[in-house]
Amino acid sequence: MSDWESDRNPGWGSEPESGAEKDAGKRSGSRKSPAIPPESARDWKLIEKLVMSLQSEQRKSRRWGIFFKLLTFGYLFALLLMIQFPFGGALESATKGKHTALVEVEGTIAADELASADNIVGALRNAFEAENSVAIILRINSPGGSPVQSGYIYDEIVRLRDEYPDKKLYAVISDIGASGAYYIAAAADEIYADKASLVGSIGVVAGGFGFTGIMEKIGVDRRLYTAGENKAFLDPFSPEEEEEVQFWEGVLKTTHGQFIESVREGRGDRLADDERLFSGLVWSGEQALELGLIDGLGSSSHVARQVIGQEDLVDYSRRKSPLQDIVDQFGVSVGSGIARYITESRLELR
Repeated sequence: MSDWESDRNPGWGSEPESGAEKDAGKRSGSRKSPAIPPESARDWKLIEKLVMSLQSEQRKSRRWGIFFKLLTFGYLFALLLMIQFPFGGALESATKGKHTALVEVEGTIAADELASADNIVGALRNAFEAENSVAIILRINSPGGSPVQSGYIYDEIVRLRDEYPDKKLYAVISDIGASGAYYIAAAADEIYADKASLVGSIGVVAGGFGFTGIMEKIGVDRRLYTAGENKAFLDPFSPEEEEEVQFWEGVLKTTHGQFIESVREGRGDRLADDERLFSGLVWSGEQALELGLIDGLGSSSHVARQVIGQEDLVDYSRRKSPLQDIVDQFGVSVGSGIARYITESRLELR
């Protein structure tokens, strides 16, 4: 029996009509429409709520879809602009008059870092070429990095000093100026640092990992196919060969000798006669002054004010563009540095 057929049962639909009510209905000629059972009304309300809920979810899904599409479009647009204009230009000078030019060397010195030879050399050229710059301060806060990039910068500083003999370049070390960073500083006319700065570390290092022991324990065989007897040179998954180690140590000694020669050429007879200078040790600023690694103690503002005599500093450094900072915050470069250090064995000045 359907709900409509059960409307005469007690408790379903409207209350039964009395005889008087039936007679009144007949006299008036009106006809009463069948009443909807309460259960059916509840079912319809539930269906209506379900439909409305589905519509609301669809509207939310459309809004979120539009939002994420716009977000993706903006992200790609920013990425394209960052590729087209990867670094911002030098900070515009707020003064038209004479000033001391400032160039920063911040972080690891490498081709893919902000402290690359291209960026630093470009900033130095602009600083030397500027008519109103009376001198240049190279402010260093770096643990070192690539000997190749450091050598490029060193050679360019020497060239620029010869081309602009009236403009002196002062290297100022803040927290640390070690290894490749000190390599660069050695090309300056004078070097200054704080008494607690870390200076020196004139040495070369290259490192890696050896996995042969682990491979034996877990039962992994190394299968390597090469053309050329030294193509698998110092392969971390193969046992060390004494001849390869000796050859690599020769490369390191050659690079170390180039480093020492550049420092001696830049510092001259200011260096103390101490065999530990080129052992890779790092010194405090106070110790470095005694050893002749630096010429005095002081900050960038001190050098500009007391040594150069022009305390107005204008920053010529190349920096990351705001767009690149935004993209970095989205995680484009997250983990890239960690992966690079885990997977690569690089030659570095330390």
